[in-house]
Amino acid sequence: MEGTVLRIERSSIFDGDGLRTVVFLKGCPLSCWWCNAPESQSMLIEGTTEEETRKKMYGRLMTVEEVLKEVRKDSSFYFHSGGGMTLSGGEPLSQSYFSRCLLQQTEREGIDTVVETTFYGDWGDIDPILHHVSAAYVDLKIMNPKEHKKYCGVDNKKILENLKRTNETNADFRLVIRIPVIPGINDSEENLHRTGAFAGRLKHLDAIELLPYHRLGAGNYRKLGRAYLLPDLQTPSQEELERCREILSLYVKRVI
Repeated sequence: MEGTVLRIERSSIFDGDGLRTVVFLKGCPLSCWWCNAPESQSMLIEGTTEEETRKKMYGRLMTVEEVLKEVRKDSSFYFHSGGGMTLSGGEPLSQSYFSRCLLQQTEREGIDTVVETTFYGDWGDIDPILHHVSAAYVDLKIMNPKEHKKYCGVDNKKILENLKRTNETNADFRLVIRIPVIPGINDSEENLHRTGAFAGRLKHLDAIELLPYHRLGAGNYRKLGRAYLLPDLQTPSQEELERCREILSLYVKRVI
């Protein structure tokens, strides 16, 4: 069983509890204007367009066992820090069978598993994955479907329906809703109130996490020969983030 892996990063502290090895897969059905990893969107293994001494390639085929061989290298750190493996993307649902096999085998070896996902996929693929993770970090970017399609390339119907269906599953996992705070796009009071009210009805919800916009991936657009659509946008201030946090806290107990 092979999947297309973008990269594997070790010792992350931002993708779940403890120290984690993050496996980034290729392929995502969304094309968000602020995406900080445009090289993850295509399922194809691709290279930079720049004239370079050594052309950089994005992606490689790996088996479940080859990925696990890398994940096992930090087993002692997982044990002492409460960490494990986080499966990210791109979008893991774009390679749903590979993702399920990898998470299942990792879990069997006693390594904690987490998935980062947009939830843009079929529930028949999502529910089995939820049974093999301790936590699911799910992006909830914009509530208005037309605005979501404009800025993310697809509407949000599937995402919202799948989030609602988590109330029906018997999988034992923590749900963390992640909101990338994009000034002028999804930080309006209307969108924040709608997001908070929706998230507050999700039974598995543990917290909402705010992710301030940044431009760290802008250079990769140039390397891929693509235009970056938000060249002048600035990172939100702490005051702006606190305003968002106050609104969302009206609906949910934990906003981090």
